[in-house]
Amino acid sequence: MVRDASVNSGAGLVVDAAEVAVGSAAGRVARTQAKYHRWAGTDRGTRFGDLFNLVCHPDYLQVAWEHVARNKGARSAGIDGVTVRRIVDAGGVEAFLTGIAASLKDGSYRPMPVRRVLIPKPGGKPRPLGIPTVTDRVVQQSLRMVLEPIFEADFSPVSYGFRPKRRAHDAVAEIHFYASRGYRWVLDADIEACFDNLDHRAVLDRVRARISDNRTVALVRAFLKAGVLTELGTLRETGAGTPQGGIISPLLANIALSALDEAIMAPWAPGGDQATQVGRAKRRHHGLGNWRIVRYADDFVIMTNGGRDDVVALQEQVTTVLARLGLRLSQAKTAVRHLSEGIDFLGFHIQWRRRRGGRKWFCMTMIADKAFRSIKQTIRNLTPRRSPRPLSMVLMEVNAALRGWTAYFRHAIAGRRFSFLRYFSWRRLVAWQREQHRWNWTAVTRWLRRPDGSWRPITAAGVMLFDPTKVRIRRYLYRGNRIPSPYKPTMAA
Repeated sequence: MVRDASVNSGAGLVVDAAEVAVGSAAGRVARTQAKYHRWAGTDRGTRFGDLFNLVCHPDYLQVAWEHVARNKGARSAGIDGVTVRRIVDAGGVEAFLTGIAASLKDGSYRPMPVRRVLIPKPGGKPRPLGIPTVTDRVVQQSLRMVLEPIFEADFSPVSYGFRPKRRAHDAVAEIHFYASRGYRWVLDADIEACFDNLDHRAVLDRVRARISDNRTVALVRAFLKAGVLTELGTLRETGAGTPQGGIISPLLANIALSALDEAIMAPWAPGGDQATQVGRAKRRHHGLGNWRIVRYADDFVIMTNGGRDDVVALQEQVTTVLARLGLRLSQAKTAVRHLSEGIDFLGFHIQWRRRRGGRKWFCMTMIADKAFRSIKQTIRNLTPRRSPRPLSMVLMEVNAALRGWTAYFRHAIAGRRFSFLRYFSWRRLVAWQREQHRWNWTAVTRWLRRPDGSWRPITAAGVMLFDPTKVRIRRYLYRGNRIPSPYKPTMAA
């Protein structure tokens, strides 16, 4: 569940002009972003120049620094060994940002290679993660704040991954919405090593389609070509891909993959034969299927109310589009399915099935088995039988894992899973305490039984074990095109 955050934590910083002081740096950045977003939405063919001055503007660098300093990765250092705390303790934040601006303006700035680390991934295969230097993170964040308002005006509503104000639940809700309306043949697809194989030329061509400022495009290219310092200390050039972990990488991936959204959703564009409900009904009347893509980063599904042959034809189209981006579908993770078989998407299991004891069929959103096994393994890792750690500390870590996991899945049919998770975590903690204190079951009941025979919650130093069954389960409503733009044109001066 590494990438399945409840909100898009990697979606970058969106400065809301309504929530900041008018004269502050954040307020000025917000108003500038709103202007560029408005201009980009007014004319989809406009190419923007003179953006480089915004990237190195003190306001943008200040807001970018604040974002980098607040991020959880602030404690991690790049290949230069410098952390955010080291810069703050030295009292040189202002000088640090002034130096970045000067190096950008005189052309001496060069991104450093990212430090690659391997993080565990479900299934045993590690995921490579790139850690840029603090300097490069600040510049990437500033560049992102310049580019994102422009490209957000172009992105399709069917794209949800790593975009501000959007979340994984919106993608799942859209699948549920259209599955309930007959779109039940599905291409369940995954792009193989998307972030590692994206063709740089394809990315830069799509950036140039909107950006005419050569210095800004050159800065994007420099980040793509920065290289990677491996765990063995060898420098590896990056001829393709965007290193995972870079702030700008998700935006560049979305810019490239928007070509897929545009190709599949072309019939839904104004004037297309699927653009209106009447047009889609006419196609169904003539035995033709309609389709729709739902994409979250490099994971996506294409749904159709036609038949299996329609999905196979769409798969061929997808293969052609991805080939132009230097990508291909993962053979192991891509399949054509009917929703009666069910699909796993972003940790959820979505299936067209009958409700227990009834005759009517519904689209049901449940918790995928893989996601459930993952949280159980997390609890096991936090409660080893021979751990000497204090119970209160373990309870805090277990509670954090349970709260985050249940908050993400509270919109699914999750009652039984939550109930079992309460029992499972309780059993793991009791078994650990029995091993640690050499207790028999009588000692456990003396510890947790009340005089009236009921069980006390496990508590230590004021920390109580979190009860997953107390989480309110409710359906996440499909928002569709009603998701508000993160950049408010009305706030622009």
